[in-house]
Amino acid sequence: MSDAARVPTAHERRVRRDRAVLIAVVAVLVLLVMFPFLWMITMSFKPIDDIFAWPPKLFFTPTFEHYLGLVDDEFAASFWNSLVTSVGSTIVSMVVGVPAAYALSRMEARIGNRLSLWILASRMAPPIAFTIPYFLVYRYIGLLDTKLGLGIIYVTFNLSLAIWLMRTFFDATPRSLEEAAWIDGATLWQGFFRILLPLSVPGLAATAILCFLFAWNDFFFALFLTRTEATTAPVAVVNFMNYEGWEWGKIAAGGTMVMLPVLVFSILVRKFLVRGLTAGAVKG
Repeated sequence: MSDAARVPTAHERRVRRDRAVLIAVVAVLVLLVMFPFLWMITMSFKPIDDIFAWPPKLFFTPTFEHYLGLVDDEFAASFWNSLVTSVGSTIVSMVVGVPAAYALSRMEARIGNRLSLWILASRMAPPIAFTIPYFLVYRYIGLLDTKLGLGIIYVTFNLSLAIWLMRTFFDATPRSLEEAAWIDGATLWQGFFRILLPLSVPGLAATAILCFLFAWNDFFFALFLTRTEATTAPVAVVNFMNYEGWEWGKIAAGGTMVMLPVLVFSILVRKFLVRGLTAGAVKG
């Protein structure tokens, strides 16, 4: 009997039914998770009249007036400020944090654990506890409403995250690989750059994107420590909610633009990101 004419067994029918149910459940969950984002993107292309239409219009003539309005409202400058502070703070956090994590990983366990705990403790405090001290110091030294001042804050909080995450990857890397490189004549830093870092690419990608996300999505510090010159994109979106009325089209367009770099960055490093976030989940 050919495979096409064979009657499926009860077990095969049950497996197919369970698989179909699983696919349906996953599809519904994905739709529920993505619905707010899809609705925001759709609203950013709707004319003003269609945004408030009831019932909502699924078919409409797209318009770019809201995105063009972002340029007129100096949103581009705020977007650039977010990009500079987020990318810059991420680079500095990785450049400083990765070697520090390596040093903590290779020192005596008792001392390394205590230092790591103290470093992580700086990330546990609520941001509001640092707002007034930062504001007073920045006003005194002239860093208020500057990209440099905002980037320093992001480095302060992301550095502990980078050190803590990267130390776990270095702890999982066999020291015998470095020792073999040393026997072959490599220096300490040559073993670090040529052996250890290539093996830690998933961890580097995961740590970098998390540092970038925390800096890019920051609203609290950017709201209190900036005025006009260093305003970031999340704060600029809120400025569309004013006493004259809420500009829903620009809010949706601005939210889409804020979400776009994170989405692009995640897609570019998705392979390393998944490997980095799941590293260490299974032993053996």
